Amino acid sequence: MRRKDIPKPNGKTRPLGIPCIWDRLVQQCIKQILEPICEAKFSNNSYGFRPNRSVEHAISRTYSLLQRAHLHYVLEFDIKGFFDNVNHSKLIKQLWTLGIQDKQLLFVLRRILKAPIRMPDGSTVYPTKGTPQGGIISPLLANVVLNELDHWIDSQWTEHPVANRYGTWRTIRTSEVFDKSKGYQKMRNSNLKEMFIVRYADDFRIFCRNREDAEKTMVAVTRWITERLKLEVSPEKTRIVNVRKRYSEFLGFKIMVYRKGGKYVVKSHICDKKLQLEESKLVEQAKRIAKPAQGRTQPDEIGLFDEMVLGIQNYYRIATCISLDCRKIHRRVMTVLTNRLNTETGCQLVREGGAMTDSEKERFGASQMVRYVSGINRPIYPIAFIKYKTAIGISAAVCCFSPAGRKKIHDNLEMDATLFAYLRKHPPEGHSLEYADCRLSLLSAQKGKCAVSGEWFLQPDSIVCHMKVPKEQGGQERYSNLVLLHRRYLPLLTDQDGAALKSMGKQPPVT
Repeated sequence: MRRKDIPKPNGKTRPLGIPCIWDRLVQQCIKQILEPICEAKFSNNSYGFRPNRSVEHAISRTYSLLQRAHLHYVLEFDIKGFFDNVNHSKLIKQLWTLGIQDKQLLFVLRRILKAPIRMPDGSTVYPTKGTPQGGIISPLLANVVLNELDHWIDSQWTEHPVANRYGTWRTIRTSEVFDKSKGYQKMRNSNLKEMFIVRYADDFRIFCRNREDAEKTMVAVTRWITERLKLEVSPEKTRIVNVRKRYSEFLGFKIMVYRKGGKYVVKSHICDKKLQLEESKLVEQAKRIAKPAQGRTQPDEIGLFDEMVLGIQNYYRIATCISLDCRKIHRRVMTVLTNRLNTETGCQLVREGGAMTDSEKERFGASQMVRYVSGINRPIYPIAFIKYKTAIGISAAVCCFSPAGRKKIHDNLEMDATLFAYLRKHPPEGHSLEYADCRLSLLSAQKGKCAVSGEWFLQPDSIVCHMKVPKEQGGQERYSNLVLLHRRYLPLLTDQDGAALKSMGKQPPVT
């Protein structure tokens, strides 16, 4: 494994392990075996590096604990060099406890953990602890290590026997929910400490009702992590925050509550460091629009700028004050872009340009801030044109390892904006520019679904742009002659005897 130090936003470096291609294949095979077993044992309060879970779900849970449960004392923990200090023996024991008891597999995992590392200076190091950052299986192993912490925190309150003893099943909308509120009421009259955890990889927050409970919880958790997991908590970065008075930072957001109409309501922004970082990245990209890098054109740089804007908006739009933060970025970026275009190329920003795609019209069509570089038809997306999106929590029924859970995933899907970014960034070779634009328009018109089966496109490599009339028969690469299909249904187009259809089990619904 090769070691590469990559820069961090704070000026330090992060050691990245780069395994060879054969190691990646082996790790992916092992991950596909371990993940279904581990997912059944993981806590519901863990959101990082898990299928069908995201930052949005973690932030939604955070908002709920602050605004609905009124837990306004937040414990911010930081584990020193978590990935570099995982105890190998402890990890193997945790895997055994989870039910992974194949000794040959555990032997292979131990060999992966102890794989020699080639340092940038050419020397070789044999690790005695830690999981390599950059390995395919490392995030899963990190969740295995901290899963014990999740369940220990849960056992102190949410999974306490009293909470379960007095819990009752009740129907909320269309699903059955186990209500533990009566148990919680009885537990509040005892000496038990009320605590809830929200964890995303090695970044976690614990929520308490008052400062006294928070102080005792901080001591207990710090001691537990040190003695049980053999890890060290950073005292400088571990603190208690009263979110009625100060912001608490989590996953790039800074969050607090303020009084409104007799109750406390969540208010969140992009945290200051991230705001400055995202602004500087967009400013640098704006400079490249005025003066493209060698071998690149202005449309290429505008396309990259637009992708960066979409990425920032999609990630941070669950911050309640996202529009205020994005306006600050917009003013700075557009000032730099306008000045650089005038001085570098003599071009100007204009309001009129080429026609937008359907997806662009849906997102930015109502904006008066869309601009074009004179003579170029590709729009420059306005980062300030953004509206707050309510963070949606995770559904307990969603699971990619059961038929019912997979059906639930498809019921809740929205069209993935990353597919547009991928198709725009990877135009097909050997085809016209019109063909590339038609792929984007078709993806929007078909609402991200296969034209034959109606299934969602989940991965870019599953999308096939098919010509209804082949070139050999005079067909042209025009919108009216193209359709997007899922790759698995491509054999149906040449199926003469129904063999391909029989192999699929049933006829897909035509939409």
